[in-house]
Amino acid sequence: MLPIEATAAEAQRVIAEEFAFFGDWSERYQYLIDLGKRLPPMADELKVETNRLLGCQSLVWIVAKGDADRLEFDAISDSSIVSGLVYLALRVYSGRSAREILATSPDYIAEIGLSKHLSPTRNNGLASLLQFIQRAAQAVVTA
Repeated sequence: MLPIEATAAEAQRVIAEEFAFFGDWSERYQYLIDLGKRLPPMADELKVETNRLLGCQSLVWIVAKGDADRLEFDAISDSSIVSGLVYLALRVYSGRSAREILATSPDYIAEIGLSKHLSPTRNNGLASLLQFIQRAAQAVVTA
């Protein structure tokens, strides 16, 4: 189960504090891998092409459920580092209102230095993941 901080901003602050404990990027990568192992399993019947995140080199499946008051995401990847990236995104955005999701930019990425230390393909995949989350929130707000 993902920890749920009171707000998306609080989740981002806690993530930045956690990553600040590590002195170098090899330790941060290991922590990212460890976080990915905490993702709840996804049912095999959800791992279908229609739930696959496009724009990611790794296999990533993501499903949005809920409404404008509370939108939750289930996601999983076949890559350990990408699973960690998914974990962080879900920690910030899952379980929030659609309006909070739309109002929250992913500041934690720059704050912990992720974008500088990810390969271009992983950065593209992370951008696709965040776009999916934003589109899902927009869809329930306008529904």
